Amino acid sequence: MTETTDGLEAWIEHTSAFDRVQSIARSVSEPKPVSYIAEEAHVAENTARNHLERLVELNVLLKSKLGGTALYSPDPLHVRLQALRDLLDEHDRDGLIELKADLQVEIEELSEEYGVDSPNALRKLAAESESAAETSEIRKAASDWELLLYRLSIVEDAIRDYEQFDIHPAPKGEDSRELGY
Repeated sequence: MTETTDGLEAWIEHTSAFDRVQSIARSVSEPKPVSYIAEEAHVAENTARNHLERLVELNVLLKSKLGGTALYSPDPLHVRLQALRDLLDEHDRDGLIELKADLQVEIEELSEEYGVDSPNALRKLAAESESAAETSEIRKAASDWELLLYRLSIVEDAIRDYEQFDIHPAPKGEDSRELGY
């Protein structure tokens, strides 16, 4: 047995069918049919279909149709809200501000390196490049820049609404009403 096979068997043994279906469906970059998700999650198609429908009801996934075939993909709003939740769980306000500065530095470095002010302008450079390697490198930089901008927008949301989210529970043993929660 290989490590890959051992890991797959452990994943199947220690993860519920629902969690496997959810894991696969949330990781696809484009809408996929039940058959694909079932195969990747190592479950029967009926099992996958039932779990996928439940995930649609929970607003975790979107369901679309193409030629009569149901396709499933991550709900962008759910993905964004989960990323926001993760940021708030991992950082206090000062940590969020520091993360914002780090992202801004990375964006500024890309802008300076390529002499452009946006990912779209960078893609125009890629279209004009002379070699395949340069084109590929510039396209990757443009994608990285877009991801940085997306992450920056989530961090800015977290900073802007930090107090509104009220995510810090009262310390154990204390009445949350006394602390204004």
